[in-house]
Amino acid sequence: MNKRIYLDNAATTQVSEEVLNEMLPFFREIYSNPSAIYSFAGESRKAVDCARKRAAELIGAAAEEIYFTGGGSESDNWALKAAAEAYSFKGKHIITSKIEHHAVLHTCEYLETQGYEVTYLDVNEAGKISVEELKAAIRPDTILLSIMTANNEIGTIEPVKEIGKIAHENGVLFHTDAVQAYGHIPIHVDDMGIDMLSASGHKCNGPKGIGILYIRKGLKIRSFIHGGAQERGRRAGTANVPGIVGFGRAAQCAKETMDERAAKETVLRDHLIERVLSEIPYVRLNGHRTDRLPNNVNFCFRFIEGESLLILLDQLGICASSGSACTSGALDPSHVLLAIGLPHEIAHGSLRITLSEETTLEEIDFVADELKKIVERLRSMSPLYEDFLKNRK
Repeated sequence: MNKRIYLDNAATTQVSEEVLNEMLPFFREIYSNPSAIYSFAGESRKAVDCARKRAAELIGAAAEEIYFTGGGSESDNWALKAAAEAYSFKGKHIITSKIEHHAVLHTCEYLETQGYEVTYLDVNEAGKISVEELKAAIRPDTILLSIMTANNEIGTIEPVKEIGKIAHENGVLFHTDAVQAYGHIPIHVDDMGIDMLSASGHKCNGPKGIGILYIRKGLKIRSFIHGGAQERGRRAGTANVPGIVGFGRAAQCAKETMDERAAKETVLRDHLIERVLSEIPYVRLNGHRTDRLPNNVNFCFRFIEGESLLILLDQLGICASSGSACTSGALDPSHVLLAIGLPHEIAHGSLRITLSEETTLEEIDFVADELKKIVERLRSMSPLYEDFLKNRK
């Protein structure tokens, strides 16, 4: 197949044509600063207000509860650090899970140096937390839960509504990192009891460098970036108007197409899973078999290295990953795969494939066919695989 097959949409997505077209005027035509008072600035301000409303509607929030940020990592940092500071009078205990994105885990590690205590919940082999273990972990001094909506590596969807209910029953704030889920699966902040939510534009066909933090009205969360009075005094810095406009349009498109897109991606996802599991030996699917993001597939192939797999796929024009794009340069196996109980040697053979609405059945079949050949080729060079086969005889 003489074309690029992009299957790393969990890392980033292509900006859609609708999003790009809506952004373009705000680079050279409507380039005013929305914080200014003259009428030209009002055009930018109106566009920002429209985008804020669109971003809110996707998750059932009010527009005034949406704050624009530089991306998901900033939103996670803001939520955790500001909530910890604001509610430290009540206690200094935070609960999260072992499979969170590093934007949450590293922020929790930082908070531990500031005198906070963090409980890191285990997950089962499918990547789900136990709500019973969560209940048992809550203490009188617990102030915050931070559990992701869906995992960025293995795609498992967490029981967010149950978590929100438990949090509120115990008077604890609930933050969710929804960067991978926003625009891909239904989220309703009131129904799910979510107090704060992080999302990013470039994971749902919007531009890079723009994200949101949803903060439930009434929460006493302070500024994270100090300076001007932008974002109603809570997040300083001149508004990234083209990015904000792009985020809003991406949210609107995601809302309009979610059901149809998810149905298509699920069919292709399951087709790939079934082909790989039935046609390639010594492979396992990581994450929950059905309760996972519609576009996410994650495998571990025994007796091979994931990096070798990626290089050979790349030579065929296939873009995939071995885990989170944020840690792709690391030599250590994925912390997520270790948390679900995989030994190091198996975790090293991981492959994450994440689809888009542009992905075709022809592309999926081509990838499955080539995977069979590549895995066979790599295993033929593996002394571990050779020994394994000898010992089976």
